[in-house]
Amino acid sequence: MAKFSRKGKGGLPQIGTASLPDIVFMILMFFMVSTSMRQTDRIVKVTLPQASEIVKLERKDLSSYIYVGTPMPQYQAQYGTDSRIQLNDSFRSTAEIRDLVAAERENLSEADRPFMTVSIKADENTRMGIITDIKQELRRCSALKIMYGAR
Repeated sequence: MAKFSRKGKGGLPQIGTASLPDIVFMILMFFMVSTSMRQTDRIVKVTLPQASEIVKLERKDLSSYIYVGTPMPQYQAQYGTDSRIQLNDSFRSTAEIRDLVAAERENLSEADRPFMTVSIKADENTRMGIITDIKQELRRCSALKIMYGAR
């Protein structure tokens, strides 16, 4: 009978790291695709009221946001403590809502324009007069799909 002999030591083979850059790249791409970036920086403080009914937006890319509330503490020296309207990244008046709606409609395709939604996110302590003025201005520019933000 022949004798079998082992040559070399009986250690474990090393782990191959050749595919490691591919795995890291796939994980990086996954997080880049699945993460949504904030569109605007809020410069008003908004504490949303409790909601009794909630409807989820199907397509968030078809919605424009109007924030209403008191300015953040760093802006109160300049703008005061009364409720203000924020469109995109600046304080605006109700007359400028029409320009926002027109610009948002121009950015949408012709087929998506009827589905455009305006979402009003107002602080729970905001007076109803400001909300009514915003709604009247939205009616004048035929933006009739309105949602109200809630917790």
